[in-house]
Amino acid sequence: MRPNRPVTAILCAAALTMTAAACGPGDGEAGGDAKPTVAASLPTEADGTIKIPDQLKERLKQHGFDLDKWKGGAWKNWKQEDWLREAGDYVNPIIEDLWNPDRMREADKTPQPPAVDQDAGKDQGVTDPTPAPVQAKAANAPYHTSVPVSGKVFFDGPEGSMVCSATVVKDPAHPGKSNMVWTAGHCVHAGKSGGWYRNIAFVPSYNNAGKPSAQLKGAPREQVAPYGVWWSDWAQTSDQWIANGGPTGGAGAPYDFAVLHVTPEKSTGKSLEETVGAALPVEFNAPAVPKVAGITATGYPAAAPFDGQKAFQCTDRPGRLSLVANSPVMYRIGCTMTGGSSGGGWVAAGSDGKPALVSNTSIGPAKAGWLAGPRLGPEAKGIFDAVSAKFK
Repeated sequence: MRPNRPVTAILCAAALTMTAAACGPGDGEAGGDAKPTVAASLPTEADGTIKIPDQLKERLKQHGFDLDKWKGGAWKNWKQEDWLREAGDYVNPIIEDLWNPDRMREADKTPQPPAVDQDAGKDQGVTDPTPAPVQAKAANAPYHTSVPVSGKVFFDGPEGSMVCSATVVKDPAHPGKSNMVWTAGHCVHAGKSGGWYRNIAFVPSYNNAGKPSAQLKGAPREQVAPYGVWWSDWAQTSDQWIANGGPTGGAGAPYDFAVLHVTPEKSTGKSLEETVGAALPVEFNAPAVPKVAGITATGYPAAAPFDGQKAFQCTDRPGRLSLVANSPVMYRIGCTMTGGSSGGGWVAAGSDGKPALVSNTSIGPAKAGWLAGPRLGPEAKGIFDAVSAKFK
């Protein structure tokens, strides 16, 4: 793993509005598992769609994108040589109505998190005994009342439509008007063996009423996404995740975090924070693991026995997990949530005693029983500050 240094990777996503074509609900070839913003600042046509600035079109052309072909389904091309990977390479044009209710409901694949052995870390650094499993409990519905900052991330990858979880966080540059979302690095980038995922969008309070999957079939968009669909127009993840992240051995996991800046597919003139009515501060100087009384993780687990349609939570006193002696120690809690909960926020008392985001779900063993998340330090703060600064 590379030395600890605050080097970040930038995901620059163009905020474009297009009409979905050749990519209907549950398209087997589609790829799977997160406000006013940039879109609000772009010029619009008479019909309200965003007018693409010439310089932005040129930037897209430099990456080899033809907008009409992309709209027609060219985004489904996952040839390795065409899969944008490097920092700053990614573009994420809005395809209006791509994430319709049925496609969101049918998105059930999860990105491969860094899987680890049940006994991972026993001989590396400081690792506490494996925690006892904590059964995930359904979050109280409506979610907008109980967990208003939580939501679901939808995106496309080579395997199909995928899902993760995420959290609305405060933006110090825009008090009360944040458009920033926190998730896992592996929910936006495949790591050392792949590139940036596509069509990344955040849906706060997905399925707000907590209805079962059968009742969501054919449901109106207002029921599935009552607070809108927010496309990522900018994001950053760690250089360490891009260079070392992978599906086995926990490589890159201590740096498995990402920050999204989002913009609404259909603008209302309000920021994400104003729309959902809440946002959490991020704690980059959380107490050492033994001093944390308890952490609550929230997410939308999609792998069996869950189906990804409802939010769940686990609360436990954390222990320490060290995968590599010279890498940061991770938080670890007992929890039976599965894939799909990745990226979901971990909340504990911050330095001021109030709830704050202190981590996100990153890894767990093949047999669900515990989860681990990165302890947020200088690298995470550097990413967060850079995204905030871009939109001052």
